[in-house]
Amino acid sequence: MKVLVLNCGSSSLKYQLINMDNEEILAKGLAERIGIENGLVKHEVAGKQKVIINENMDTHKDAIRIVINALVDVKHGAIKSMDEIVAVGHRIVHGGEKFTSSVIIDDEVKATLEECSELAPLHNPPNLMGIEACEEILPNVPMVGVFDTAFHQTMPKSAYIYALPYELYEKYKIRKYGFHGTSHKYVVNKAATVLGKPLEDLKIVTCHLGNGASLAAIKHGKSIDTSMGFTPLEGLTMGTRCGDIDPAITTFIMEKESLDTTGLNNLMNKKSGILGISGVSNDFRDVEEAADNGNERAQLALDLFYNRVKKYIGAYAAIMGGIDAVVFTAGLGENSPETREAVCEGLEFLGIKIDNVKNKVRGKQTVVTTDDSKVKVILIPTNEELMIARDTVALVKK
Repeated sequence: MKVLVLNCGSSSLKYQLINMDNEEILAKGLAERIGIENGLVKHEVAGKQKVIINENMDTHKDAIRIVINALVDVKHGAIKSMDEIVAVGHRIVHGGEKFTSSVIIDDEVKATLEECSELAPLHNPPNLMGIEACEEILPNVPMVGVFDTAFHQTMPKSAYIYALPYELYEKYKIRKYGFHGTSHKYVVNKAATVLGKPLEDLKIVTCHLGNGASLAAIKHGKSIDTSMGFTPLEGLTMGTRCGDIDPAITTFIMEKESLDTTGLNNLMNKKSGILGISGVSNDFRDVEEAADNGNERAQLALDLFYNRVKKYIGAYAAIMGGIDAVVFTAGLGENSPETREAVCEGLEFLGIKIDNVKNKVRGKQTVVTTDDSKVKVILIPTNEELMIARDTVALVKK
């Protein structure tokens, strides 16, 4: 079974073609600058040289058509015919309260996604465009929606409700939703395999650390809390996002800086976080290098980030009544031994003992704690596309 996985952004399209008989990636790529001049598609097939296709794409439909043509191309294709694609899995950022698991996409689902666009105006509209484009190009192929928010729908109400007038929740569904759910779900299942125990017996904190970052408290296989909230702005300090702040700061800044809501959103989402504090970059590698060279603000940004992650781990250990493992994943979590070491420093009271030799690894699944560490720290490379493909196959087979 060959499944095409699509992740549509506002002006981009990531894709993977996966043979689900052995979970082998047959092809993958990225279409960039959709709706902008100088569009291009970076296309890579297993065992072949990477290909750059320079072609303007006015819409996501154009991008998907180029991707399909590349997949069946005689020279740099991965399949002989579009008929080999049995299903398409779509990553959808926001499912609101409507979707607690992945679903086969139909008109009713699309209408609900349209309603959820108000909650994710930057993400859901391009997700919908990708779905509709696929339906035109592959009209007889089943489509599956896999939601970033679905995994966190197991949170108890006490974890997701905000202390605002309750009618605002009833009218506008203002509540914590959480994101990165597909990644958290993938790595926690992998962690159970590494530990050799049933997921239902474990209490695990998963740390998805990249330019966007979130933690989840996963008790007996279910997310019971997560750091991102109504939007991906809540929680950890991130590359350009401020994360948790005193909400009164927002009105104070608006008054002092004469900002409207758009200006404030731009400041908190695109100019804050690691970039805002360090003044160097939102790329942790650049900030780490600057800190190594004596840049005090860069070091401050890193220390703040480590402290915030550490605080959430401690809080989640408390609400779960203990902890069996901490998982690090995503770009920073997988590739920065320094981050893992700094975050775990001081958590010895929880039973965490980092092995500095084992920890000197990047992008490879491994346990980085000592053999006698009561709580294991595990590096697990995430694979959201494979998780989407698995959900897609499971639903299509039904």
